Amino acid sequence: MSIKKFINKKSKAYQAWLSYEKLSDNYLNKNEELLSNISVYGKTNLSASIKEELKRALPKFLAADFKLNFKDRYQNKILIAAETEVKEIAAGSKEISSILNNVEFGELDEEGYLIKYFKEQDLLLLTAASDQGLLYGVFALLREIQQENDLLELDLLSNPKNNLRMLNHWDNLDGSIERGYAGKSIFYKDNQLVNDLKRIRDYARMLASIGINALSINNVNVSYQETRLIDDKIEMVITIADILRDYGITTYLSANYASPMQLSSIDTADPLDEKVRLWWKEKTAEIYDEIPDFGGFVVKADSEGRPGPFTYGRSHADGANMMAEALEPHGGLLIWRCFVYNCQQDWRDKETDRARAAYDNFKDLDGQFKENVLLQIKNGPMDFQVREPITPLFGAMPETNQVLELQVTQEYTGQQKDLCYLIPQWKKVTDFDTYAEGENTPVKRIVDGSTYNQKNTGFAAVVNVGNDQNWTGHHLAQANLYGYGRLAWNPDLSAVKITEEWIKITFGQDQEVMESLLRMLLYSWSIYEDYTSPLGIGWMVNPGHHYGVNVNGYEYSRWGTYHRADHEGIGVDRSVATGTGYAGQYFKENAEKYETIENCPDELLLFFHHVPYTHELDSGKTVIQHIYDSHFRGVAAVKELQGHWEKLEEKVDSEIFENVNKRLKMQLDNAVEWRDQVNTYFHRISGIDDKFDRKIY
Repeated sequence: MSIKKFINKKSKAYQAWLSYEKLSDNYLNKNEELLSNISVYGKTNLSASIKEELKRALPKFLAADFKLNFKDRYQNKILIAAETEVKEIAAGSKEISSILNNVEFGELDEEGYLIKYFKEQDLLLLTAASDQGLLYGVFALLREIQQENDLLELDLLSNPKNNLRMLNHWDNLDGSIERGYAGKSIFYKDNQLVNDLKRIRDYARMLASIGINALSINNVNVSYQETRLIDDKIEMVITIADILRDYGITTYLSANYASPMQLSSIDTADPLDEKVRLWWKEKTAEIYDEIPDFGGFVVKADSEGRPGPFTYGRSHADGANMMAEALEPHGGLLIWRCFVYNCQQDWRDKETDRARAAYDNFKDLDGQFKENVLLQIKNGPMDFQVREPITPLFGAMPETNQVLELQVTQEYTGQQKDLCYLIPQWKKVTDFDTYAEGENTPVKRIVDGSTYNQKNTGFAAVVNVGNDQNWTGHHLAQANLYGYGRLAWNPDLSAVKITEEWIKITFGQDQEVMESLLRMLLYSWSIYEDYTSPLGIGWMVNPGHHYGVNVNGYEYSRWGTYHRADHEGIGVDRSVATGTGYAGQYFKENAEKYETIENCPDELLLFFHHVPYTHELDSGKTVIQHIYDSHFRGVAAVKELQGHWEKLEEKVDSEIFENVNKRLKMQLDNAVEWRDQVNTYFHRISGIDDKFDRKIY
């Protein structure tokens, strides 16, 4: 069956967590009257989106016809209105007037919302300072209903912790997606806009439901075709922006730093050249004439062969500030990625350890960037490995806006063929104590702006969607997209809370489904780590596409293996005393932890140190025995995942069941291949037998 036919059937896979199923009889008996009497106020496009979503959800919840009340005079049991309208209604309604003193309007941010039940008036109020906040509040209310939570106990005031909650698309205009594992682009095909604009609208709904407020819509590795999005193909951007705007999402573009050279007769991209500066100012003004609420640019420069200011002897600050200056009069932001390294360098050399690149390139530029420049920093110093330390740049630039970059698309974590739920990993990132301002200065407090009183900060992530009918290839990979949005809104939420939410609103209330999926998801990251890369070593993947095992597969292996394994030991010495010095980039408390073999946590031991295979870990195992055991354990755990899923065959949608079942079979084959190749390699190079005498090829 074609993708289009699946979508026309409105399959549960396509609807993701917004499928809105009939509520249980017990829940309806208690809440049907409440849910059948709703008034919604507002006349903006955002208000229209709110009403459209309620008209979509309520008939499904109630399994009955439903008509929303748009009357001017409030008379129902649920009132949905922004602060201004609530106060206007109160002027003519004693019932609404009587609750105003108990509504904390002053505690609401521009995007926050309040949902509160007033027992005496038998009234559920959903309000916000703006229609955008009201939109988020409506999705939050629908989420509460989907989970069948008690509406009569609701007293929820929620403001987003992060002002910027962004997703980065790496879509190309030909329809391909760099690091895309779920089909082709939902935006572009054959260098034109796709015909299916409804799918883009449904995508915007999904993103609004998890609080995403910014989207860059093309690849950071900007080819000539994508460069034209700021020029003769701007109509495509206008169309997409018009759709996203209705769901509170601001449109950004990845910009080619050398655009003046590609789109005009200017023969330089020197950021201090007046012709270049004027070109960017004029081009940016043209964009804002067409899209007044355009967000700004995302830029990858001087990395992996991309053009940048280094060509002209200028700094990252020079380059970023030139583009930020063009955006400044329009309120736009310039997001400058800190993923910078020269792929031709010899990474064996102490001065060019790739892990050092972001810190070495940016630390000394603190205070030199304009206020509307945001540095987008990957969670780890390398490249989204299954285990790596947290980037030391977080907190090291107190006068510079910082954005945390995560990767929802599973480049190095199974490519949405293998199940790898990333929220537990991301929680370790957000909760990591940088010690930037002493103890209890976690990454999440750097990027929410609270540590240094900044507002241009937040979250960004490379997204994992494509035009596969279920959006993400592996159906359970939808949980990574959902979880990212919830974490960006509030990084204090626990992994368990986020996971339980997603399971309930996607699969319903069945307890066995909850228990099985909770176990599958929460353990899947450690399972993937077990059968792939041990103790923080990373990178043992096939070059280029990065899927499947290749022990010596690091792209720069012409300078030696990444893991530095020899007959005596394994690991990279990044200590200050004898290695590349990377460990010294951290604040004192973390630097001391990572500097010595004795203090370094085992899960990162081989990232920071070269040790003998016979080195004893905290578990009491030797390094080589850990490698053997973890890889055997990982394969066994994938078989357990299959068992958990098979039990749910009669309890989940058949299309979804088959999708996940097929992917788990692929995952088992992958895990076996990893186990056999990794164990065989290290058995041969170390000459040390597995103490349990298991079969190693």
